Amino acid sequence: MARLPDTEGSGEIADRVRARRGGNLHPLDRMLLHSPPVADGWNSLLGAVRERMSLPADLRELVILRIAVLNRAPYEWQAHEPDARRAGLGDRELAEVRKEKPEFEGRTGRVVAYADAMTREVRVPDALFDALRADFDETGLVELTATVAVYNMVSRFLVALEVNSAS
Repeated sequence: MARLPDTEGSGEIADRVRARRGGNLHPLDRMLLHSPPVADGWNSLLGAVRERMSLPADLRELVILRIAVLNRAPYEWQAHEPDARRAGLGDRELAEVRKEKPEFEGRTGRVVAYADAMTREVRVPDALFDALRADFDETGLVELTATVAVYNMVSRFLVALEVNSAS
């Protein structure tokens, strides 16, 4: 059970959140709408990260799931596993991302290592960042970094308020 009661929200901000969500509010939204200005900014930021960036969907969802594992955020996993599967991630990748030390190769391995470094240590080793330069242009590096940062924010919010069901 979440630490705060749900709120349905009202007004144009709640309507914008519903519009981005396809008409329904998720439990996360019901927490955010206790502060409409926060919900509005969150909705805009997450809309950009989810819908308007060029970062490939499979990498975005892999990063999100990795953060869910590292930060022990079951809601985040539950909410994003279907998106990850639609983006092409299969049972093998989903099992691997749950491991303490996942063994992905190439660009995928570097992306997961980057998410781990940003989440666990905050500071990213120069060698890892330099290796990612071969995989991404400057826009891609900013989008990858923003995705990791944003979903760390999401997971920390969910865990702190004990939002545990994505249904």
